[in-house]
Amino acid sequence: MAMRSCFLKIVTAFLMILFFSTAALSAEKVLPLTLLESINMALKQSVIINAAREEVKASESMRKEALTAFLPKLSTSYSYTRLNEAPEVKLTGFPPIITGTKDNYNWALELKQPLFAGGGILANYRVNRLGENISRMEEKATILDIIREVKVAYFNILKAERFLDVARQSVEQLKAHRDVAKNFYDVGIIPKNDLLYAEVELANGNQFLVRAENSVELAKAKFNMVLRRGINTPVEVEDILSYKPFLKSFDECMKSAFENRPEIKAYSIKIEQAKKVVSLARSEFFPSISLVGNYSRFGDDPDLSGSAYMDQENWYVMAVANWDFWEWGRTKHNVDFNVSRKNQAEDELVGVNDRIALEVKDSYLLLREAEKHIFVAQKAIEQAEENFRINEERYKEQVATSTDVIDAQTLLTRAKSNYYNALSYYNIALARLERSMGIRE
Repeated sequence: MAMRSCFLKIVTAFLMILFFSTAALSAEKVLPLTLLESINMALKQSVIINAAREEVKASESMRKEALTAFLPKLSTSYSYTRLNEAPEVKLTGFPPIITGTKDNYNWALELKQPLFAGGGILANYRVNRLGENISRMEEKATILDIIREVKVAYFNILKAERFLDVARQSVEQLKAHRDVAKNFYDVGIIPKNDLLYAEVELANGNQFLVRAENSVELAKAKFNMVLRRGINTPVEVEDILSYKPFLKSFDECMKSAFENRPEIKAYSIKIEQAKKVVSLARSEFFPSISLVGNYSRFGDDPDLSGSAYMDQENWYVMAVANWDFWEWGRTKHNVDFNVSRKNQAEDELVGVNDRIALEVKDSYLLLREAEKHIFVAQKAIEQAEENFRINEERYKEQVATSTDVIDAQTLLTRAKSNYYNALSYYNIALARLERSMGIRE
């Protein structure tokens, strides 16, 4: 029994070691995502982009449908007619002459080819072709929006992780100061209230650390949502939080925006589409001409074998012109309506250009502002670190108070937080500027 119990303990210990080793290996398998990998994952899984692509497919189908209007249409029909009595001709003084049958079966095959429609068929096709181009531009705009969202979420994770590092460093410094204060109190060098002050600040530092940890988790949850993953999916991202000078001038940014923004291209196409809609409406001023070919078979029974009164088959070809030349001004009013829509599209393009110009200006200024903050914050960190070192040494020599050390440590934490905040804000501002310029870099 003793050997069996020992064996069970060994097996249990082995299984526990295996379990924890497997868990550790699973945790290690969470490889850091690069920014490019994150963008590609979001573009692949985004339901918003998928909806935009479905819109492209729908508009492509509409274009193909409009193309069929150029082609001949073939139709067929089969009918059965039962008369109450056979058709007859009555002549005075003569018995009625039967001219038909009560049962009449008819099958017809008709081909109709439009020849002229006042330019309406071509205008309708061009309208739908431009609509397809518009949907493609809107898809590109959606892709740029998703890329910007991924970049913002990505750099927010890096910012939160840097803040967490600052919080941990702050707690370590506060612990070290508390330990020094406790040693001084134990030997009677400082009063108890100095020790309590150090304890309180350490507690505050721990609270700040908890908030920083929660901020990291929240940033990762938002990142997972942008990538359409489970909200609790483990996240590790490559640390690319750094300063890279942006060398383009404002004029270059503005030029890029007007050349690349899909919204501008979409509204330009909408103007062309509106012009084609006007042409489509004006086509109703003209008659439509079609060529019609018809072939039919007749019979007094379902097999269409003819009858004693009518041939089995018949065919004809004819040209048909239809012209609604008076509808109380309906066509003119429709043309006027679409002309107003065209003018509206032109005004909307002007508004879009103004909005994009302001967006580029705002993004550019925010980028340069964040850039200046980075350099200021870097200098502040150097000064705060030296200030903390001096006050810590002076406290150990008892020529400075605990308050001096805590204040110096607070300034150092604030300087580091400001630096990382400026650094992350710079990268986020760059992502927004690239979106306003219509580029994916």
